Formats: sequence, structure tokens, C-alpha cells
Amino acid sequence: MTRIAAAATALPAHAYAQSAITELIAPMVTGDPKKQALLRRVHRAAQVETRHLVLPLEEYRTALTFGETNDRFVGEATRLAGDAMRRALDSAGVRPEEVDFIVFTSVTGISAPSVDALLVPLLGLRDDVKRMPMFGLGCVAGAAGIARVHDYLVGHPDDVAVLLSVELCSLTVQRDDDSMDNIVASGLFGDGAAAVVLVGDRRARRTGAAGPRVVDTRSRLYPGSGDIIGFRPSETGFRVILTAGVVEVIDANFPGDARGFLAAHGLTVEDVRAWVAHPGGPKVLDAFQRGLGLSPEALERSWRSMAAVGNLSSSSVLHVLAGELDAPHDAGDHGLLFALGPGVSAEFVLLEWPEATAAALPVAA
Repeated sequence: MTRIAAAATALPAHAYAQSAITELIAPMVTGDPKKQALLRRVHRAAQVETRHLVLPLEEYRTALTFGETNDRFVGEATRLAGDAMRRALDSAGVRPEEVDFIVFTSVTGISAPSVDALLVPLLGLRDDVKRMPMFGLGCVAGAAGIARVHDYLVGHPDDVAVLLSVELCSLTVQRDDDSMDNIVASGLFGDGAAAVVLVGDRRARRTGAAGPRVVDTRSRLYPGSGDIIGFRPSETGFRVILTAGVVEVIDANFPGDARGFLAAHGLTVEDVRAWVAHPGGPKVLDAFQRGLGLSPEALERSWRSMAAVGNLSSSSVLHVLAGELDAPHDAGDHGLLFALGPGVSAEFVLLEWPEATAAALPVAA
């Protein structure tokens, strides 16, 4: 089976308290005092304490065109993605020239050549490395990316693959847009990147690669929900679509799909020791917990990630995964990694730890 050999994260250097971001953004989004008061309430309710932003806070005061914003995306995304990939490869003990396949995902900017292509000479990757950029999956892409890399490695068991995600959500916040979608997004999303190194079964056996196995994956697309989450391109950039209907979709579909996926492998909710949930927001995490009857502690790692960095779209579930890989696990422990995104779509990844692992030691400065 495919092994997850390592996961690493990268965050912009500019970190700010939620309150500071709120005070800067409120007058940018609306001049209406009542709407500003609403924005402040929504930001407080997001349960986000800090966020990392790709630009210094004051630079967001300057209105940029879509082209100017996207130019910033290409440069900063390449730098952050490169940092995350270097760290993941180092952690896995894999040299850049050993990478056979890269899946790159982002929904907050566009680039052709894509960011993964720009990284080939920068990181010393082979010029015959296979690449697959993905766009449009949004928050679900972290989980879907692992699933698609797994599909590739099943057919290429000697190969090394990397899933690379970078999302610069702060560049998509719209000025003079006091829609509830934009107000919620402006208080929830942050910037960051993540990389996951996966190896095929024969490569794992040959090198003794550690980490959980990908047992199976499952995808779901819920009909009639296409207007609930997404982006709408406009003259000023990507305008977010983020409605309260996502909780209704979760309540109606997620518990049955998750339980059915586990049951196909002779497992129940009680058999899962590691829950790697996309921190989509407080209402989303509450819906996950409620639907599966989980204790508040079960999704603690996702709650902590959301408080520390906000929702990083496709990178978020990979940040949670990186923390889970550092935690101790017994042989035979199962984990369920999952996320939702535009469509509305869902992706489930069943993990199993074949060996006991110890908690990672802190790295000396």
C-alpha cells in the first residue's frame, strides 16, 4: 500500500492577531457602521486567534488589480511551496531528483507555467518529473490530492510522489463587498502551504519508509449543491461563495458516507483513533462532531489549527495531518482524513499505522 512518508508546512512570516486584521479590513469591506459591527461579530465568532498573511498588513490598504494581485500570488506561492516541499523531502529522507510525480493544487491564484513547473529548476527536480496541477477543488483538494497520488502510486509502486498545496486566501478578500460571503471569508481564511511525500508499496518495503498506509479512498459529489461553496471570477479577482448551506449538506450526507466508508473495511467510528478533519470553520467542525457523535477532544487538532492559522483551504487538512504524523500511534491504529469543498464534494482517506510510533522530539534551535 501507499505510505505517507512525511508532511511539512510553511507559513508566511507576517502573523497578526485576529483583532488587528479585523480593524484593518472592516473599513475596506464596507463603510456602513452596522455592517462593520456585523463583520466584527462574525470575526470574533470564527474562533480564529491569529493568521499568517503573505503581505504585511498595511499593504492590504492599497487597492490592486486582479493582475497585480495574481502577480503577487505567483511569486509568493512559489516561495512558500518551495519551502514546504524542501522540508517534507528532508523529513522523508528523499532527494529532489528522486521525485517521480508532483500533484500541485491551489484555488487562490493562477499561473501558467504552473507553480510546480517553476519549482523544478529551483529545487533540483528532474526535468522528466511528471506533474499534475489541479485547480477548482478548493478546500477538498488536500484530501483529494492524497487520494489521487495514491491512485498513481498503486500503478507505480516503485515511485516517489509529492502533493503540494499553497493557498494565499488573503489575496482574494474583496474591497467594498459587504456580502455575508465576503464578511465570513475575511475573518476565517489565512495563508499557508503544505507538502506531503508519499511512496509506493515496493519503494516503502525497499527503503523501510515509515508512516501510515493509505488503505482506501472514497469521493462524493452531492447533486444540487453547486452554489453553496466556490469562487466566482470577477474584474477584481475571485469573489468567494460561502453560504450557510454547507452545514445542511454535511448533516444530510456526511455521517452516512463516513460510516459507510468505514463499514466497507469492517470498521466503526469507535475504531478510529485519529481524526484528520479539514477545519472549515466552527460550524463545519461542529457538524462533523455532531454527525459522528464524536467527543470534543476527537477533533482537537483541527480546532487548534483553525485557532492558530485559520482556514487555509486545501492546505488546512494537510497542516492537521502533519501534526498527526508527529503524534504517537500504536500498530493497527486507524485514521480517517476528510475534507469538503466546492461541488459540494467530499473526499475520505482511510489510514492505518502498521508500526507503533513515538511522539516526535522537538527540534533544537
